[in-house]
Amino acid sequence: MTDVARPAKGSTERLSPAGIPVAPVYRPADAPLDYARDLGDPGQFPYTRGVQPTMYTGRLWTMRQYAGFGTAAETNERFRMLLDAGQTGLSVAFDLPTQMGLDSDAPLAQGEVGRVGVAIDSVEDMHALLDRIPLDKVSTSMTINATGAILLAMYVVCAEEQGVPRAKISGTIQNDILKEYVARGTYVFPPEPSLALVAETFRFCAAECPSWNPISISGYHIREAGATAVQEVAFTMANTLEYVRRAIASGLDLEAFAPRLSFFFACHNDLFEEVAKFRAARRLYARLMRETFGASDACTKLRFHTQTGGVTLTAQQPLNNVVRVAVQTLAATLGGTQSLHTNGYDEALALPTAEAATLALRTQQVVAYESGVAQTVDPLAGSYYVEHLTDELERRARELVEEVEAMGGAAKAIANGFLGEQIAKSAYECQLKVENGSTTIIGINKFADGQDPPMVPVPDYSQLEQAQVARVRAMRAARDNAQVERTLAALGEAAQAVVAPVAGAAAPQLMPLIIEAVKARATVGEVSATLAARWGKYRPRA
Repeated sequence: MTDVARPAKGSTERLSPAGIPVAPVYRPADAPLDYARDLGDPGQFPYTRGVQPTMYTGRLWTMRQYAGFGTAAETNERFRMLLDAGQTGLSVAFDLPTQMGLDSDAPLAQGEVGRVGVAIDSVEDMHALLDRIPLDKVSTSMTINATGAILLAMYVVCAEEQGVPRAKISGTIQNDILKEYVARGTYVFPPEPSLALVAETFRFCAAECPSWNPISISGYHIREAGATAVQEVAFTMANTLEYVRRAIASGLDLEAFAPRLSFFFACHNDLFEEVAKFRAARRLYARLMRETFGASDACTKLRFHTQTGGVTLTAQQPLNNVVRVAVQTLAATLGGTQSLHTNGYDEALALPTAEAATLALRTQQVVAYESGVAQTVDPLAGSYYVEHLTDELERRARELVEEVEAMGGAAKAIANGFLGEQIAKSAYECQLKVENGSTTIIGINKFADGQDPPMVPVPDYSQLEQAQVARVRAMRAARDNAQVERTLAALGEAAQAVVAPVAGAAAPQLMPLIIEAVKARATVGEVSATLAARWGKYRPRA
């Protein structure tokens, strides 16, 4: 950076939320670019300007609103409402029992059924969830991790029983177990068998579901836990290197699975830092994949979904969130996202109302059709400030990736507590800035009106839980339980080979066995318990 671009002597230094110094003005010397090396045209390595040559001038991003609450039937109604309102892809939120491998009638599920997402116990629930939705035409994203393989199996069975072959379905399972150990907590099994299961889903999707993304490597939850933009990118990339190495070690060819890797990022309020973050992430990923694995261009394109920042929403003055979401929508689209979820303004209070969910979708539509953002590709390219931020974010994220790699990779860095400690430190520092006023949040520490947050209606969860428990028990009574036991026994034997491999034997293929079990109407809890009996359950270090 040149001296003239730096803050004047004695002035207060401005910092971006990620701690990058921000000068009062930027000039050409602050963003020295080799166009071919650092930018390139859209659709060309290193994809700084976007992964497709035409980006939104050819096709808008997928408007994929995240929804799920209560029962499968209620969530289906919300899905169809959003599709009728112009949504172009589904995104499913599951309740905590489903995420944790528990059936709705399990003692540990009591009080949590349907509260933060939809309860899915069996294929019968999946059928209700997707009723009257054409699975060969609508893509579905499922935010599910430890039990991701089970829910994918249920989706496959549901589609086939509706007459849609597995080769025709499209969508994504999040399936990013590494970030669960440091940022979210919905893990079930220990890391090693969990990583083996992730690699198995890579194999299955490459072979049988070519339009399905077997993973969405998630910086979003890392950011929600308190990470900076730099940490969000760096830890996502470090986790990616771990997954790719595990898949290759399991015998998979990089070119067979890497083109279907997908990503998931948050978008916060600093418009320019967020745009630069997305551009830097694309460039860093492209370079890391080529440098580390010798990947072809097809394996170096970072395709990602974005969700506006949940932690940026406030319960106080909730209508302010409408503006925050609009700014974040602009940042995500100016940064070149492939799909987007916009949060409802009332989500800091409860599950979003239908009105708030519709307005969130309309926010995307206004930006898409009225703002001009889709008129040209990467419209902020060449901005001295944005290019400087892009360079800084990439440089800092790469340094952090290299630090993780020096520890032996993401799995080891997670095990020794490095990632968790770094995220916790950033979260603490962020909270201090809010409390001392150096970070402004309108309605919280500036222009607060002292009023209590408004009340929003919530469902009767106790009644909902009772009905869901009755459904799963009725399903168990009606199925062929002997067939369920046979399929689970076969799965258990294969799962044992994951943790106690037989010398010279090929790695077990678990997905076909999980599919057979859920086709027989085995539940999420039963399949999870079968795997846990062989693999154990993960307990975090004290």
